Amino acid sequence: MASTADWLEGARVRTLPASLAPVILASGITLGEGSFSWVRTLLAALVALFLQVGVNFSNDYSDGIRGTDADRTGPTRLTASGLVKPQTVKLMAFVFFGFAAIAGLALVAISGHWWLLAVGAAAIVAAWFYTGGKHPYGYAGLGEVFVMVFFGWVATVGTVYTQSNVAYWYTWVAGTGIGFIACALLMVNNLRDIPTDAATGKKTLAVRMGDKVARWAFIGMLLAALICASALVAVGGLWLVLSLVFLVFAFVIVIRPVQRGASGAALIPVLRDTGLFELAYAILITVSIVIAQS
Repeated sequence: MASTADWLEGARVRTLPASLAPVILASGITLGEGSFSWVRTLLAALVALFLQVGVNFSNDYSDGIRGTDADRTGPTRLTASGLVKPQTVKLMAFVFFGFAAIAGLALVAISGHWWLLAVGAAAIVAAWFYTGGKHPYGYAGLGEVFVMVFFGWVATVGTVYTQSNVAYWYTWVAGTGIGFIACALLMVNNLRDIPTDAATGKKTLAVRMGDKVARWAFIGMLLAALICASALVAVGGLWLVLSLVFLVFAFVIVIRPVQRGASGAALIPVLRDTGLFELAYAILITVSIVIAQS
């Protein structure tokens, strides 16, 4: 029987701070523009958290029943390990998708932008079919595309729009930057799993690229995020310049193990550090924008 610790591993709680990063970044923009709302921000954060947990349980279930997780490095898989019945893990995925839908419905009702219900529904569908269904797009190398759309643009621009009713140009730039880091998280996760994914027919972008190119893609994604942050100097001023100095330093630390050829379990700390980098990215840009516009 699975313990509480096993369920927490299945929920991948270490990934949750990164799922909050776009909401934090959006909060900085709304604070700077004077349209910030605690209630709407909290609801957006709940949508992001519940959706992330739902995705994690969904992946655990779908990869588990396909045999993709039978011999994989990393946290305990509830389904593949046999600790929990597959249908129970699947149920948990849909429970959290339901929580995300409820929080999203409340956010839409308060903001009055009812058309966003279609965006929310699309996010849940995309979360399930990443590894679920007969033709999961994550197995076709399209995971990063959907991560950019939903954990970059929708999460950032959507949070701002529900509070300010405007999608400022720099909101899209900020969303693209945070999206690149989210894509880098997925890339390094899949870089770690190239041997087992290739053997089981899971053709992620990392598998299609191959180990060497996937490493450069990971570095390129983080570098692209820094370029996006540089474009935000116009709204973050000198404070953002100072933040960029720290982010460049952190960038070097995060990519070093990947440059040196770390593989397997040695890439798990890189996953953690990339998530922390995303969180730091969001917080520093948020603080910079708020101070510059106060």
